[in-house]
Amino acid sequence: MSTPPERPAREIYLRRRLVAGGAALVAVALLVWLVIAIVTAVIAAAAPTGPGTQGGDGSHPNEAALELDAELPTPVLRQLQYVRDRWDADSSERYGVLGVDDCVNFTSQSLIERGWEVDEEWWYSEDGDAYAHSPAWRSSTLFRDYLAAHPERATALSDGQREQVKPGDIVQFDWDDSGDRDHTAIVTAVREGDDGEIEVYYGGHTDATWDRSVDDHPKHPETKVYYWSVAD
Repeated sequence: MSTPPERPAREIYLRRRLVAGGAALVAVALLVWLVIAIVTAVIAAAAPTGPGTQGGDGSHPNEAALELDAELPTPVLRQLQYVRDRWDADSSERYGVLGVDDCVNFTSQSLIERGWEVDEEWWYSEDGDAYAHSPAWRSSTLFRDYLAAHPERATALSDGQREQVKPGDIVQFDWDDSGDRDHTAIVTAVREGDDGEIEVYYGGHTDATWDRSVDDHPKHPETKVYYWSVAD
């Protein structure tokens, strides 16, 4: 080429620059979208999975899982509202907290909200010392014995009687099938699964959970599940 190329007319030059700049912006936008999509997928893959309505072990309930059935009896609604608002609380000025064994203490509190009154066997210390509450208030096994002695308050149900379980009832677990009770919580929901099976969910302390399936206990494969149908 004997002569150097000439700069194109100004309007053509600007148009080319705009086209090139627009293409670069589109490429950057696509790259950002791809990064966001990858990060979202990684987070979703790392999220807990399981049978609960929140899609996990009850420690990360979503908005839908936290909704309560407004048609439940008023005492049950009060009970479940208390549980929903405090399932992950790690302190209580009124009742105190029993360290890593707070499940029955919290369950008993929910029954007070439901309308139960204390008696000579089942009561809490008004100074907020959780370790000063009555044994039946803070021990899963002794709470079972207390309920068994007071059929006017609750009726025992086996895991084979799930169709009779209702929100606000009490669920207890025997992790090693030894005959005692190792964990106590409050039934938050009862639903029929796609396969027609009854699914029961619970909330409570130690571990802090809301709407966790009673069938979700991978650390304790020998678990036996029991219920107490609380009287209206």
